[in-house]
This record gives sequence, C-alpha cells and structure tokens, in this order.
Amino acid sequence: MTSEVVQARRTTPFKEVVRLLDLHRISGLPVVDQDDKVLGVVSGTDLVREQAAHADRPPAPARTAEDVMSTPAITVHPEQPVADAARLMERRGIERLPVVDEEDRLIGIATRRDLLRVFLRTDGDLRREVTDGIVAGELGLSPGAVAVSVRDGVVTLRGRVELRSDVPRLIHSAWRLEGVIGVVSFLSYRLDDCAPPAASQGVRS
Repeated sequence: MTSEVVQARRTTPFKEVVRLLDLHRISGLPVVDQDDKVLGVVSGTDLVREQAAHADRPPAPARTAEDVMSTPAITVHPEQPVADAARLMERRGIERLPVVDEEDRLIGIATRRDLLRVFLRTDGDLRREVTDGIVAGELGLSPGAVAVSVRDGVVTLRGRVELRSDVPRLIHSAWRLEGVIGVVSFLSYRLDDCAPPAASQGVRS
C-alpha cells in the first residue's frame, strides 16, 4: 500500500476535490471524518456523473465531497493477502482500496499499480525470502537443509526436514508470500511427529 494518502473531508468543496485529483494525477480519493474513519470514496467517474446531473439545472448550492462520494467505502485491512485485494478490485470494478486499521481509520491506500508491483517481484527475491525468512527464520533449520529454487513465481522445495509436520508448514508459509503463484514439494522428513502413538502391547496387573 501507499501510506501517503491524498484525502478529502466530507465538507471539502467539489472544486477542491477536482483540484486535488488533477494536482496529484490520481483518479480517486477517500473521504474521511474527523477521526480519519473512511466514509466513502470520490472518483473521477463520480465527478463526471455529478456534473452531468446538474448540467441542465439552475445553479445548485455549493456541493461537497460528501454529496458526490460513493458509499459505503470498500476497504481492506493491512494483513489481507494481495491476491484477495486484487480479486475484490476486479469483482467490484474499482481502481483503489483504502486500507484501514482495526478501528476503521485510514492508514493507506492500495491501487492496481501497487498490487502489480508485488506480483512483479523477482524470483531471486522470493528465493531469499523462503530460504532466510521461512527455512532458517520460521523453522529454525540450516539454510542448506532445503534447496529452494524459484522460476516465474513457482517455488520448488527439495531436501529433508526434521519433522513431518514441518513439510506442510513450510509449503503453506511459502504459498502465503506475496508474488508466489505456486509451490512444488519434493521434501522428506526424518521424524514422523504426526503418527498416532503405538497401541499398548498389554495391561499390567
């Protein structure tokens, strides 16, 4: 997301909203209240629609961002996966998503361009993150325990981990990395910590 957000208040005049969009060369912006909670979003489409609606009418009272915004605003939280945000944008036909905290206060904005940058991460970046962040960091294994290769966003894992439960954990963590589009596993394990305990061979009297 982009943390520096061009925004408007509900009382921001219509002409000022137009000026902000033009000045910053953006196609829309969120409208927030005095507590920075997102009330709606104003897009260039909203402004054109508003102008067309009043083209053949007598001059109307001064309009504000609140009068022309689309509401309720469609928002996301910072921990949501990029793929989910991309699907939401596509399904709703929108170009930007305000990012809000647990109290619905604006902390950033994600645009289609922001999401595209994530999916353009290099294979080398992804390999380093799997090796250093997951194999060594999360699982505490030596970096050489698992051979990690990445091609066109597909991660391939080869090697032997300590526990059987480490295998799905490693695969799941790799899948969750932004920019990863597939995971192929050729992993084996030394100890099976998922097998049920052996049944007792008898009962002592």
